[in-house]
Amino acid sequence: MSVRQSLLAILDQGACYGSQLRAEYIRRTGASVNVGQVYTTLERLERDGLVDNDGVDDDGRVLWSVTPAGRREAHAWLKTASVADGRDEVALRIALAVTLPGTDVVGILSAQRAGVRAALAEEQTPGEGMDATGTAIVAAARRARLEAELRWLDEVEDVAAGSTGLAISDERPRRGRPARAAL
Repeated sequence: MSVRQSLLAILDQGACYGSQLRAEYIRRTGASVNVGQVYTTLERLERDGLVDNDGVDDDGRVLWSVTPAGRREAHAWLKTASVADGRDEVALRIALAVTLPGTDVVGILSAQRAGVRAALAEEQTPGEGMDATGTAIVAAARRARLEAELRWLDEVEDVAAGSTGLAISDERPRRGRPARAAL
């Protein structure tokens, strides 16, 4: 989830100060965000013309509001479908392990399964001060992904069965970093 667009969407509801934005993000999603990231993101959003610094409230806290451009970006982000795409570190790590001769692939898969099962067991109900609906949605998505990962690990074990790994190829790329000259 993009913290940047999330903050814009929250600010679309009304002006907030940084710690308040962090609290709203956590309350609505159940996900943690570092307060430093919130303030850094606000500075970048201001630089990009998506939020305005509205001065300070009665307690001396800087209030931020969304600009029309920020509102448009938040609304567009909320309406845009997103598909998990890009680097999947777990898949890459396991794919690499399967290709390395002598690697305990079964042990690696077992450790990954144990980690996923532990994460499933730790799924909690919303904490005090959190929105039950928003956090339930986030928790349901996390559970579904973890359960899918367990099914995927079973498939990986079947695919990897009998794999012997790969030796370093004798084929050498034409380019490479030259050795440094001795001094």
